[in-house]
Amino acid sequence: MQRLKTAAPVLRIAGSVLMLGWLATHVDLHELHLPPLHASTFAWLVATFAMALTGVTLSALRWHRVLAALDLESSYPALLRHYLASLFVGNFLPSTIGGDVLRISRLSSTNHDTPGTTASVIIERLSGWLVLPLLTLLAIVGNRGLLTGRPGPASHTALTVALFTLLLLAIVLFLAGSPSVGGRLSSADGWRRFTGAIHLGLDRMRHHPGLAVEVLTASVAYQLAVMVAVFFAVHTMGLPVGWTAVLAYFPVVAIVQVLPITIGGLGTREATLVFFLHPLGVASADAVALGLLIYFVNLGVSLLGAPAFALGSRSRSGVRTPIEA
Repeated sequence: MQRLKTAAPVLRIAGSVLMLGWLATHVDLHELHLPPLHASTFAWLVATFAMALTGVTLSALRWHRVLAALDLESSYPALLRHYLASLFVGNFLPSTIGGDVLRISRLSSTNHDTPGTTASVIIERLSGWLVLPLLTLLAIVGNRGLLTGRPGPASHTALTVALFTLLLLAIVLFLAGSPSVGGRLSSADGWRRFTGAIHLGLDRMRHHPGLAVEVLTASVAYQLAVMVAVFFAVHTMGLPVGWTAVLAYFPVVAIVQVLPITIGGLGTREATLVFFLHPLGVASADAVALGLLIYFVNLGVSLLGAPAFALGSRSRSGVRTPIEA
């Protein structure tokens, strides 16, 4: 198991290199149409960055409401600093898990509740797995034209991924919420700790249904902010992709890109965009460029977490959480 954990970053780097290499050999760069360097293009780019940053603040708010539902009150400014630091770690180190470990480590050092803090991070993540497929379903139902003509096969694929994600989430929640399964794992070690953490989080949230609604509301707001940022990026590139198409396809892109096969979804995201946007008349080279633009915008936002990461590391050198053992 330890060898697998050590090799995982290398495998992800290799995955990104292979995916990008495959795209480089299958994409005609002559199809690339860069937007003109007008003031409007720059304005769309600034709006993309601003909305991506807004998404981060809403994501921290979502975490704040999850903690409240778990009876773990915490300062929102502190959570925002932890979140920015975790983004820096997650995007500049070859593992997205590292960012979550950082959040758990730093917050649990002040609230002294590592199981509850771990549960808050996992529940927060799972809320996205509920909202993202629902956005896809609502967008395609609202725009039936996506199911016909050239976009039809891509839309059916998006529906399949969305429904499968909801089914998988339902199975995980059912098993983790069961006292005979999740309850028995609440104090387990290794991967079973995550199932136990979900059980602990669900058990605490049952006592605060109103706060659970707030968590879902914050999660919807966060995911919509991400979709708006993508829509602004589409306008930056000058691509013929409408709002409902963004809502239909990009949640699925977000689901696929978190698969642990590449770094930060680099390569996976671009290949998925080629698949979904080609039927809409977007050249493969433009779809890849859009994916890279989104990636670099996220990197830019993540750099804002560098000071929070550096200051926190200086004051907390040598501190480890049980999840790192």
